[in-house]
Amino acid sequence: MPELPEVETVRLGLEPFMTGKTVRKITTHREGLRVPFPEGLARLQGRKIDKLTRRAKYLLVHLGSDILIIHLGMSGRITAMANLKNHKRAKHDHFILDLEGDGGIVFNDPRRFGLVLMVAEKDMAHHEAFKSLGPEPLSKEFTGKILHARLKGKKVPIKIALLDQRVVAGIGNIYDCEALFGAGIAPQRLAGDLSAKECDVLVKCIKDVLAKAIKAGGSSLKDYRKADGELGYFQYGFKVYDREGEICPRCAAEIKKAPLIQRITQGGRSTFFCVRCQK
Repeated sequence: MPELPEVETVRLGLEPFMTGKTVRKITTHREGLRVPFPEGLARLQGRKIDKLTRRAKYLLVHLGSDILIIHLGMSGRITAMANLKNHKRAKHDHFILDLEGDGGIVFNDPRRFGLVLMVAEKDMAHHEAFKSLGPEPLSKEFTGKILHARLKGKKVPIKIALLDQRVVAGIGNIYDCEALFGAGIAPQRLAGDLSAKECDVLVKCIKDVLAKAIKAGGSSLKDYRKADGELGYFQYGFKVYDREGEICPRCAAEIKKAPLIQRITQGGRSTFFCVRCQK
């Protein structure tokens, strides 16, 4: 599933292409994806796109008093098309937004776990998808002190706690593993047992990993592509994720016989870590 860096990369790619443009037409080619497409999409036609923002893993297209919300789901991909007239619709092109001129965007989602929602801007904070979200990990509001307070009393592994969108918004499995490795914290540690100092270090590592991933255009493992159709390349810099059986890069710089990266399952997802340097 595309995580925060992938969605932010898509936003950055679409922003100059869409901002200031008027929506000419919205076309859907099925009743919906994970849920039905919202009623009232037609009223967005003729509206100018004011800006594109992101909240957690959601892309937000601001059009006057309404916000069009897109979630990529497991396999969703948004592609910017300079000329939609030359675009031959593919089987899973379920949502197409024509902009003034000849361009537009195409939302392709083979597995149909994505979402297209619409909400009035004034109701955004109270919408079911957003009302319980924690702080944005790249914001100034996300600090070690805040994380420490949110983890207090939690009897679940820190790996699982960081995937809880109520604790912090947008962190997924890949960057959870990478940040815990950077902080030297074992994924099995109980979240509530982390010290204030450890939370300071962990927050710094989360911000660092996410920033580097965004700079690299995200991680392309399966379906994810940037808005221009190109691959991200952060996957080539993974320290532990998907590296089971490989030598730990940090331990290799410290000792001759470095341990191998291990994989365990937590919450139905793979966790990759080093038993020696993550405590």
